[in-house]
Amino acid sequence: MSIVSDAKTPQKLALTDDEIFGSHVDGKLSVELTSPLDTQRDLSIAYTPGVAQVSRAIAADATLAERYTWTNRLVVVVSDGTAVLGLGDIGPRASLPVMEGKAALFKKFAGLNSIPLVLDTKDPDEIVETIVRLRPSFGAVNLEDISAPRCFEIEKRLIEALDCPVMHDDQHGTAIVLLAALKGAVKVQGRDITKLRVVISGAGAAGVACANILLAAGIEDVTVLDSKGIISHERTDLSGVKTDLADRTNPAGRHGGIVEALDGADVFVGVSAGTVPEEIVATMADDAIVFALSNPDPEIHPDVASKHVAIVATGRSDFPNQINNVLAFPGVFKGALDAGARRITEGMKLAAAEAILSVVGDELAVDKIVPSPLDPRVAPAVAEAVAAAARAEGVAD
Repeated sequence: MSIVSDAKTPQKLALTDDEIFGSHVDGKLSVELTSPLDTQRDLSIAYTPGVAQVSRAIAADATLAERYTWTNRLVVVVSDGTAVLGLGDIGPRASLPVMEGKAALFKKFAGLNSIPLVLDTKDPDEIVETIVRLRPSFGAVNLEDISAPRCFEIEKRLIEALDCPVMHDDQHGTAIVLLAALKGAVKVQGRDITKLRVVISGAGAAGVACANILLAAGIEDVTVLDSKGIISHERTDLSGVKTDLADRTNPAGRHGGIVEALDGADVFVGVSAGTVPEEIVATMADDAIVFALSNPDPEIHPDVASKHVAIVATGRSDFPNQINNVLAFPGVFKGALDAGARRITEGMKLAAAEAILSVVGDELAVDKIVPSPLDPRVAPAVAEAVAAAARAEGVAD
């Protein structure tokens, strides 16, 4: 038996194995027809000979594919199964239920068609080549559950190679919702977000993206830790990604580990699947904020953290302030596709975070710094803001 919760009301619900496995029989997706196929005439229009006329038109003008096929509203969810949930490298076949679920969320929350595509390779060259060759079949790429540091290279190369939106959701979806939540927290407290001292535990896909978006939002004092401690120029074991982080973070030149980093810090962001002892959280600044996002086990239990800090958020649905990527990615991709955007920019991500926060409105409180993941207002608000940002930045058609 598994214990989960209803996101509308944070309370635990017991789910049986029969329920869980039963809901996955034959997968969670199906293809629905948009044109009738009830008569001989229907068949002649939808398929041969009628379809040949449409194919000839597209052959003469490739842009017509956007109108007469589903590609411009189709998101492909791509994974190699190397960093799935908290399960790690479980392979493409075992990752498929997760990718199907992601595709289902696209349909439910944004009305976008989506198909999962799991690749039986870990080679960045092969992954990039496969997606580039499949470009005529889709309108956007959601990279999912690809381990770091390969995910950075794969995303960068696909953005450069393709003329359509590409986003690794484990990076940027997490970062967008984190920023929205932090904006909500400081609004409740009446604080200036740019003056915060933020500590991020984890320098993988999510940690790097969170650092980037917080810096883009104007926060100057961001410190990032990996398993060996604070990322700084004093270390000689840094990868290229971490060397770049060292250039842009830790302005005070701190060194050491989590003890030194959290002493007097305003914000803790956990995306490392590690643990943080209560006594270390207790050393944070007054009115501190803790976002313990590892799932299913947060870096510190919310009830324990609440004894020492003012606001707590987690990735779990059975506590208030759930930071869930579903608040971001459906609307981000819908907005990008609505605008005909060729890529997803930092400005579009910042706009998405503002839109998520705007939905909370007068309900904003210590225990509600972001809306519920099931709030139907979120995806439309995010899509509108992202589309507007794409047009303003000149990346839309």
